[in-house]
Amino acid sequence: MKKSGGAEKKRVRRSSVALQNGNRDPNSRYSSPGAKKDVFQLFAEKVRDHKDLVSRWAVLQETRVEYFRGKDFASFLRNHAELKESLESDKNLETEDIVNVLLSKSLLVRCDRVVKTVRPGKRKLSTWPAHLEIFPDQIFSENDAFFAWTFVKRRPLWQTLLSFFWPVLTLAICLFPVYPHRCKLLILYSCAGVLLVIFSLLLVRAAIFGSIWIFLGKRVWIFPNILAEEATLRELFRFWPKKDEEERPKWTARLFYAIVAVLVILLLRHHAPDEAARARYQKRMSNIIDDVLEWSPRLALSGIMEKQTVVNSTETTNNFTDVSKESTEGVVPPGDTGAEAVPDQPEYE
Repeated sequence: MKKSGGAEKKRVRRSSVALQNGNRDPNSRYSSPGAKKDVFQLFAEKVRDHKDLVSRWAVLQETRVEYFRGKDFASFLRNHAELKESLESDKNLETEDIVNVLLSKSLLVRCDRVVKTVRPGKRKLSTWPAHLEIFPDQIFSENDAFFAWTFVKRRPLWQTLLSFFWPVLTLAICLFPVYPHRCKLLILYSCAGVLLVIFSLLLVRAAIFGSIWIFLGKRVWIFPNILAEEATLRELFRFWPKKDEEERPKWTARLFYAIVAVLVILLLRHHAPDEAARARYQKRMSNIIDDVLEWSPRLALSGIMEKQTVVNSTETTNNFTDVSKESTEGVVPPGDTGAEAVPDQPEYE
């Protein structure tokens, strides 16, 4: 028993080190560059890249990892038995044995939820916890067991291309002021349309949720949360609401938020801008947009040249005026007798 306990501690420690390093176990067979890749490593990569295995992201020892549930993995292998062909001679192994081999090779690490008590207002524990910790017994189980991948996921081609074109896109954004006028209009209206769709979707989503929550006491999100970091493209176009797993809210809370919503609507309606204020704001914004769209290096340089020309002509006019004044002061008008300008001559008898 002591040997098995020490072996389990060593395995947990090795899994923790592999998780912190973010790569595979250096003592395994597939870590050598010249050696043949291990069949279990190939199997793990295929399983992780498969879209039918339900997985989520969580924080494990200050590291963001991708994990799945034991019961989901068992049903996944039952539905996709063809993936076992990559194991060659070990393709007849059971699901429990396969996962135990993956755990021994530090390709997986069994985890447990950090929060093990039901929070106030909840009926049961979260299906997908956001914070995990390493479980002491590194063996397979389907009952509330979570398993996190410890190796770096293979980067697809589109991510490599995106990382290459990202600096190009940044440079293109910086060069927006020198674009042609039609390109500026196209980019402006496209971005404005995307922002309008996003804000409209969020507003409709919040309005539907608030109305159903106040009148029926149920939490129904018609549209997915487009601001979530882990929302996939499939989840983004799923409009069917999820099942409400929380307790029904009290009628006092619903009444309070209904009164607050009515007061906010009345306040916004009372302080809504009139037609004159709206026209002034629209004119101000249109002037700002026109300044951005009509800017060009040629106009900017011509404006600088015009300013320089005006400054030079002003300085020349001032110098000419000063010289004229000085010359005018030294010349005697023809109608003047010159008594004041010429000093008195001494008289000789």
